[in-house]
Amino acid sequence: MSDQNERSKHQLWAEFRFGVVGGLLSAPAGGGELADRFRELARKEWRHPITGEKAVFGVSTIERWYYEAKNKKSDPVGALRRKLRSDSGTTRHMSQEIKSWLMNNHRKSPGWSYQLHVDNLKAWLEEHPECGMAPSYASVLRYMKTMGWLRRKVAHRPLRPLRPGQVVADDRLRNQEVRSFEVEYVGGLWHLDFHKASRPCLTGNGELKTPLALCILDDHSRLACHIQWSFSEDTPTLVHGFIQALQKRGLPRALLTDNGSAMCSAEFTQGLTRLGIGHDTTLPYSPYQNGKQESFWGNLEGRLMAMLEGDRALTLKRLNDVSQAWVEMEYNRRLHSETSQTPLDRFVHGKDVLRPSPDHATLTLAFRKDVKRSQRRSDGTFSLEGKRFELPVAYRSLPRLTVRYAWWNLTEVHLVDDRTQNLLTRLFPLDLHRNADGRRRTIPIQPGLPTSEQSAASTEDPPLLQKLIAEYSASGLPPAYIPAPERQEQ
Repeated sequence: MSDQNERSKHQLWAEFRFGVVGGLLSAPAGGGELADRFRELARKEWRHPITGEKAVFGVSTIERWYYEAKNKKSDPVGALRRKLRSDSGTTRHMSQEIKSWLMNNHRKSPGWSYQLHVDNLKAWLEEHPECGMAPSYASVLRYMKTMGWLRRKVAHRPLRPLRPGQVVADDRLRNQEVRSFEVEYVGGLWHLDFHKASRPCLTGNGELKTPLALCILDDHSRLACHIQWSFSEDTPTLVHGFIQALQKRGLPRALLTDNGSAMCSAEFTQGLTRLGIGHDTTLPYSPYQNGKQESFWGNLEGRLMAMLEGDRALTLKRLNDVSQAWVEMEYNRRLHSETSQTPLDRFVHGKDVLRPSPDHATLTLAFRKDVKRSQRRSDGTFSLEGKRFELPVAYRSLPRLTVRYAWWNLTEVHLVDDRTQNLLTRLFPLDLHRNADGRRRTIPIQPGLPTSEQSAASTEDPPLLQKLIAEYSASGLPPAYIPAPERQEQ
């Protein structure tokens, strides 16, 4: 029966019929001898090709099979397949109103069973008999499957309207095909995602808290470039783990993530740009687009976390230790069912487009963001994350500053040339106690410029004023005002 399940009923009937009349085709007989052969075959008992029960067939039936196979010499087996009904695949008995109702109802309730659709359709038709007779369950099932209206697992939601992004994602999944993909080269694309563990860990103060795993996968080889557990899903955790993956494997060409706040933060996205790594995000509410990562999480939970079920005192450190051992010694070295290679072999021996990774300090400085700030002219400072920073006197003339920093590490703040992206100088927080000693740097005066005393002592009129006075005098006009009479002081 397992072999029968792999072939259609049409093919099974064709092979059975050919087996009945095949002997007549290989040893042709004529006249009355052929008729005797037909009667002989009709007296035999045969095993039904579908049910397996005993069956007999009439002379006329066997004769028809014989001539159908004989007349189509190019494909005698194909000639004996069961004929399709002339109305196969059509829904002429189903009105357009019924089809529209089924379409709208499936869009509204994609998680319903087909039987539930049929029962609701019958109830609706009782109130709208003008829309036609209720079709059978088989007709509705066949029509909905033909239209691609398959039942989907829908997570339970509170009774509230769908968000706009959910509506767009649902329409896209319904109207556009989903295809699997794989890039051609190692390092051509990496996947990155966070995963919430299925069980909690003990923290240092004895509390139970659920950890999250950050994992980076190579698309071509499926190699786990790095995995690490933590209790947060913020940008510092993401940058910390991603830098380790870069130092282990090299710089990839592109990265695919979801739309999480850490993945879309300015520090992370600008860091990827500085390292020449293209960044693509999955469409909202479409986790299937990062399917390789989702497959890895299933493997992680089904094997690693299953082996830790009996560890009631599981800590974050132990979870990280065993995860490294499991990834490097089992997952990366285990034969992958789709590629028929281990991820490690495919990563090592495959064609790659990876680039050498910079050192840790360079990578750390790369994952920062650029912001604009205004310099306070009174004391040469600016504010950053609620703290005031001093600007060297050499840059006192810059009204607008471009500052590069990461909010979790204010010990590395730099002034940046916005035109060339070069780091100009490192900036430090304002030290009020140090400035209280009264010592101040002298601002150098450029050669040739007059001092403040020289500028104040000058009595010469400015050039424009001299020009206006000369033109007014040359016009010959009297002064356009009448002087007020001078008053004698009493």
